[in-house]
Amino acid sequence: MDAQTTLAVMRKRSFITAAATLTAAGAATFAYASLVERNLFTLRRVDVPMLEPDAEPLRILHISDLHMMPGQQRKQAWVAALIGTDPDLVVVTGDNLSAPDAVPAVMQALDPLLDLPGAFVFGSNDYRGPVWKNPLRYVFPTGEYVQGVELPTEDLRTGLTTAGWADLNNARTTLKAGGRTLELVGVDDPHVERDNYAAVAGPASSDTDLHLGVTHSPASHVLDAMAADGFTLLLAGHTHGGQVCVPGYGALATNCDLPRSMAKGLHRWPGSSAWLHVSAGLGTHPTAPYRLACRPEATVLTLIPR
Repeated sequence: MDAQTTLAVMRKRSFITAAATLTAAGAATFAYASLVERNLFTLRRVDVPMLEPDAEPLRILHISDLHMMPGQQRKQAWVAALIGTDPDLVVVTGDNLSAPDAVPAVMQALDPLLDLPGAFVFGSNDYRGPVWKNPLRYVFPTGEYVQGVELPTEDLRTGLTTAGWADLNNARTTLKAGGRTLELVGVDDPHVERDNYAAVAGPASSDTDLHLGVTHSPASHVLDAMAADGFTLLLAGHTHGGQVCVPGYGALATNCDLPRSMAKGLHRWPGSSAWLHVSAGLGTHPTAPYRLACRPEATVLTLIPR
């Protein structure tokens, strides 16, 4: 075998070795993302400095994007155990369902929390079931938004409102929590153009202690309007935190007009004094059951003096 032939063989072997290594690494990463990380439910605790001096802290439990399937008992048990965080208020920002028969599972998960003051809005997947689509469409959105089978939205709504929780879908209300009076405003999901903030818009009341705005999708036109009206804590979900993130780079997409840098966590909303908290959520789309560098989460927001 001459030198040229030997070099060609070595190059071929090096290519095969590199390809095999990359394939193995890709398979291992996918296995971790789909079998491990998407089940690593994580409780985050975040302080929000927005209260008057000497005010007592107020704890808000923010839950989002359960995407519940009936057989997900581990997720149900984990959510139910959040009663141990002793929140003053529970806010759920939508996309609770992933199947027509998932309402009992959602209610089972939330049951210990239903005796507390609570409020909710819906997301698109509380109305229509998921359908398969190319995951690259989250990064490069094209074409019309396609929805699946109709879901039992009203059964879920009835279950939550019967327990005493406030329905904030294009609605506004006040409630007592943690010894204070809170004003809350919310919209139905902007992602599927169900929002109608104009129907509930107006300056925040000076007769209440705190002002919260709630939406599923953190659409900028909704957040701008809420902040302009004086709602100083805005809560949203929808983004899944990007769901697949690159260490050192972050989320690849937010599935809305929110910047990637704000895909999850606590941020100041630009041009205002309002805080925005975006939950990375607890579930995944059933046809994309994986998370990478973006664990499923619920968050206890502790409001503290500025």
